[in-house]
Amino acid sequence: MKHKILVLVLLTVSATLFAQNTEKDKINDVLDSWHLAAANADFEAYFDKMTRDGVFLGTDAMENWQNDEFRAFSKPYFDRGKAWSFMAVQRNIYVGESADFAWFDELLDTQMKICRGSGVLKKINGQWKIAHYVLSIAVPNDNVAELVQIKEEKDNALLQELKKKQ
Repeated sequence: MKHKILVLVLLTVSATLFAQNTEKDKINDVLDSWHLAAANADFEAYFDKMTRDGVFLGTDAMENWQNDEFRAFSKPYFDRGKAWSFMAVQRNIYVGESADFAWFDELLDTQMKICRGSGVLKKINGQWKIAHYVLSIAVPNDNVAELVQIKEEKDNALLQELKKKQ
């Protein structure tokens, strides 16, 4: 009897782990094909990977793009035949217990050198879609003081403007 219970537990755990790996593989495919669609300037394929209410946060402090705004901003880049080229060199994926949402972080090889992407995906009608994506430029700790000095004037002006709106 103990052996039957142990086998049942092992089978359940194995099935759960296999299902999570399968979901992670599907998410990897979505993210890789999303980045490839941008590199190939395939506008429809790129935005098909996002939810209708998807959000893209860019590297500029004011880049908080809702889906329709991001489409309008991006369209000229895609129309020129080259949007941007991001290649994941490291990625971590986490799937929620209900397996209908996931979150991830990734290091990217880009024209801006190493960047970090992170985000949230939702499963909609059995397909994983990017609901929220954050792109940031990775700055080595040794260079932070230099970077702060470079952006200080613009950041101070923006901070004053934002604080006035509160």
